[in-house]
Amino acid sequence: MSGASQPTADVELARAGVPTARVPRVWVLLGKGAGGNAQMLALAEALGWPYEAKRLAYNILNLCPNLVLGSTAVSLRRKRCSPLRPPWPDLVIAASRRSAPIAQWIKKRSGGHTRLVHLLHAQAPLHRFDLIITLPQYRLPARSNVLHLTAPLNRIDPHRLEQAAARWAPRLRHLPRPLIALLVGGNSSSYILDRVTAHRLGREVSRYVQATGGALLLTTSPRTRRDAVKALFEAVDCPTYRYAWCPEDPDNPYLGFLRLADRFIVTADSASLAIEACATGKPVAVYYWPGRRRGRRRADHRADAGVQAAGNRLGESAFQWLVYWGLIKPARDFAAYHRVLEERGLITAFGEQAASATGQPLDDMERAVARIRQLMSRGSIAAEAGKN
Repeated sequence: MSGASQPTADVELARAGVPTARVPRVWVLLGKGAGGNAQMLALAEALGWPYEAKRLAYNILNLCPNLVLGSTAVSLRRKRCSPLRPPWPDLVIAASRRSAPIAQWIKKRSGGHTRLVHLLHAQAPLHRFDLIITLPQYRLPARSNVLHLTAPLNRIDPHRLEQAAARWAPRLRHLPRPLIALLVGGNSSSYILDRVTAHRLGREVSRYVQATGGALLLTTSPRTRRDAVKALFEAVDCPTYRYAWCPEDPDNPYLGFLRLADRFIVTADSASLAIEACATGKPVAVYYWPGRRRGRRRADHRADAGVQAAGNRLGESAFQWLVYWGLIKPARDFAAYHRVLEERGLITAFGEQAASATGQPLDDMERAVARIRQLMSRGSIAAEAGKN
């Protein structure tokens, strides 16, 4: 009986613009966030299915709450976007707030056929997604369609690392060992890396490197302010190869540093820098400093205070309900993220550098891939999640 009904079902799906091939059709919705884009693409590659990267651009309506936008594409600047038209995908991989309404719109246009996998957070009702893949710092509640991972799904091609190492090894050969890479982030919603902090970072790391008898491999990032770069470079007083980040620079040493360094120091503001260093299997220390206060917009303070007050006033259950529905977005809890990495033995605090790497290898990508394959073979799990 199922064999007789299948052609009819396929015809109906085809008329709706839904693909019927056995290999899933996958769309990856790319936005402005480099970190989210990298994780989505890494996940798509790990799944091993053909995929299309869809570039999205937004208009001012993207500032509306996702609960208001719902399943619409009105927040898109269509002329600047990749085309979104049939045949609709079997699977959409998206990330963060702005793409959530677009993913829901695609599912609606497919007649509910498309499965939605959303990374990080959505700021929308969680039951509207088949699977949410999130991290400790986003503080999403435990639900059957929410997969809590340890760290971002960053994966760097080993072949690219080897190529970078071959290119950079001769240029670093004159430096004494051990080679200690300092990976510097910058301003974020949780931290501010100002001149004073950058200067202190440079001094403290220099003293550490001098004590080891080795050399420093120093690189900044897109978020490192120019005045912070200047202060950092002026403070460094040890054998060093230093690099100030430059956009689209083919001579960026970052991958070479990842492959060639003997140990790492990363600033606490970046989840991605920490996990990419951890992936090398070498010791990683996190440089902490007080969370962001000075220079924050007053509105940011009010928003954080309001979220905290809501949690205190309503209790944990009601607070999680508000987060579930996307009505509030808790401030990112980097302390929770680092705590999980420390518990896994993947990082230590700077000043408590481990003598050797003792951490357990992460299996986050494998877990995410297995969960998505289960989702695609057994159907949506979002309906079950909505009952929790």
